Amino acid sequence: MDNRLQYLSGLRYFEAAARRQSYSKAAEELFVSQAAVSQKIRQLEESLGCKLFYRQGRNMMLTPQGSSLFTDVSRGFDQILAGLNRIQAEPLEGILTVNTSRSFASRWLMPRLWKFTMIHPDISIRVDATAENPDMKYGRADLAIRQGFKNDFGDGIQSCILYEEPVYPLCSPELAHSIKFTHPEQLLKCWLVHWAETCNLTWARWFEAADVHMPERNLQWMEVSTFEMGLNAVMAGHGACLGTLSLAGDYLDNGLLVQPFDIGLVPGIRYTLFYDPTSPRMARAQAFIDWLKQEVSLLQTERALP
Repeated sequence: MDNRLQYLSGLRYFEAAARRQSYSKAAEELFVSQAAVSQKIRQLEESLGCKLFYRQGRNMMLTPQGSSLFTDVSRGFDQILAGLNRIQAEPLEGILTVNTSRSFASRWLMPRLWKFTMIHPDISIRVDATAENPDMKYGRADLAIRQGFKNDFGDGIQSCILYEEPVYPLCSPELAHSIKFTHPEQLLKCWLVHWAETCNLTWARWFEAADVHMPERNLQWMEVSTFEMGLNAVMAGHGACLGTLSLAGDYLDNGLLVQPFDIGLVPGIRYTLFYDPTSPRMARAQAFIDWLKQEVSLLQTERALP
């Protein structure tokens, strides 16, 4: 056996530091001190006779030799993990961690989750609502649901589109009655609420789709961090926000919101599911994926979504 396999411990530290571009973040992941990571990598560099990292600001960047080694080490570790997962596959029963945005979790997933629990009472769901993409290979997330058209979770992570839908202006019935909307241009007189969870779904794009010139100044606007905050502001009578039928349909049905114009912004919102097919928890992940697809199919029938 090649004596260089004695470097396996150091290569584990190297892989984490290269992937995270930080000794401190690698230390957090490996549950060791930053000094331990630094020492291990220094010993590895001395054994290999070459530098693997150089510092650029706060980040540790790979040298050409380090970059070459990282490609092969990552591939090798993925193969080892795939082999371990195949012989250590977990049963259907257990915990499944789903990572998604706060708005999707509160407005779409949580109101429906009881249905999955009724079908699979032995699968416990842990919902993590975060803005950052989770590490699907080394973190605790088994599934991730993300809004947008550009999401990259790295090699080996599979994805499937859950659904896409247009985005429409929404406001309170009181505001609609007060202004008596007849033309999209009237929305320029309202407070325009924008939610920061998405950067491409802007009022400027919607007004362009509505063939309305949107001035750069003298507009009243508010930015909130989540779609749910935007809905709460709008239901209180504070202007209008852009939203979707899948996340706000119940408020429309109950008369808490109205859709003053049937002009949809396309492309609007896309929700995509991400998962690691080699995960040892793939059996319970597949059960959740199948349920999600059933719920989306039901939603598309109820709301006439694409």
